[in-house]
Amino acid sequence: MVSRRPARGLAGVARVPGDKSISHRALMLGALALGESRITGLLEGEDVLRTAAAMRALGAAVTREGDGDWRVAGRGVGGIVEPEDVLDMGNSGTAARLLAGILASHPIFSVLTGDASLRRRPMRRVMTPLAASGATFSARAGGRMPLAIAGTGTALPIAYRLPVASAQVKSAILLAGLNARGITRVEEPVATRDHSENMLRHFGASVSVGDDGEGRVIELAGLPELRCADITVPGDPSSAAFPLVAALLVPDSAITLPGIGLNPLRTGLFATLEEMGAGIVIENRRISGGEPVGDLSVRHAALRGVDVPAARAPSMIDEYPILAVAAACARGTTRLRGLAELRVKESDRLAATAALLAGNGVRAAIEDDDLIIHGAGAPPPGGGMVATGMDHRIAMSALVLGLASLAPVAIDDARFIETSFPGFAGLMNGLGATMAPA
Repeated sequence: MVSRRPARGLAGVARVPGDKSISHRALMLGALALGESRITGLLEGEDVLRTAAAMRALGAAVTREGDGDWRVAGRGVGGIVEPEDVLDMGNSGTAARLLAGILASHPIFSVLTGDASLRRRPMRRVMTPLAASGATFSARAGGRMPLAIAGTGTALPIAYRLPVASAQVKSAILLAGLNARGITRVEEPVATRDHSENMLRHFGASVSVGDDGEGRVIELAGLPELRCADITVPGDPSSAAFPLVAALLVPDSAITLPGIGLNPLRTGLFATLEEMGAGIVIENRRISGGEPVGDLSVRHAALRGVDVPAARAPSMIDEYPILAVAAACARGTTRLRGLAELRVKESDRLAATAALLAGNGVRAAIEDDDLIIHGAGAPPPGGGMVATGMDHRIAMSALVLGLASLAPVAIDDARFIETSFPGFAGLMNGLGATMAPA
């Protein structure tokens, strides 16, 4: 696919797909609750559809009734059944790691696998804490999938301090704790996205959050009777980042993105862009399903380079590639600090982001775990062919760069965009972008 500068600014109103993190969790907790839950606005990307298929394989009745409208008839905590076949999670690390938590504390045998990209990603980070529940794991060298899990029927509650900030590891432990007698405790030195805590409460679990002076402490009371609950999934802020940054970079642009999730542990990108000079207007703030939501409006703006602290990384871990594109068009140097976690995403996302920029005439360098970008305050040269490495966020970021560059930017494979943002090119073209098959 190739992207080039449009003849005029981007304009209009666009609804981005539902939040991927919340969509995964809605399906999983709906399957563990008693009764029928209705989900509205579910992301229907390939990643979430893999989760839906997995919950069906575990015995829940998961039914699609229309665009984004789904029903889940759950089996209750402890009620899932052993799957008859391998559970293929496609490209979704979130689905695989969270599901490992559920499977670990149920007395069933299961095998998780995924596509070539997911099979390269480390699973030991969840295997190590989950083994304390009594489950046993077998994996390839380095803790990589396929992953065989022999769950336990007498799960022990886990007490674990996260060595690195990871909402996926935290969530896997909490989900395992649902079917364990006693209190499951997770300590995180840096707060990560709390969708699991919010949704567990929404389904009736007892979850407390405190501070022990060294970080955040989350405690879950095991063996709750989760009750069915309806959920409206907000627009994904990670997906909203792409049209939002495109509007900032393309002259004469003005767009509105309604119904975007504004969880404060997910809005690091918005805060950073405002520091760079963006004017992001948020209207109609409201709470939906325990999550803050609002309508975003943004116009073209001249951006300046900033120094982004490492402490902000957990609140914007998926947005660094598109932030790097914004920095490439800004005036001055931007330093993105503490990006070690990007090395174990769908690709080595840190190296891939630096290569994306360098291949399109932008000066960028990696120093330890920092990415340094030298913006010229003008359209980048562009003209490159970006190797996406099966990474949907690298692909979309490159296409946005093409909208702001002097020469078109091409990507080698657009198929993986469907994992998180189905209809991405169509939505962008509806705002006035120019993206088409190469």
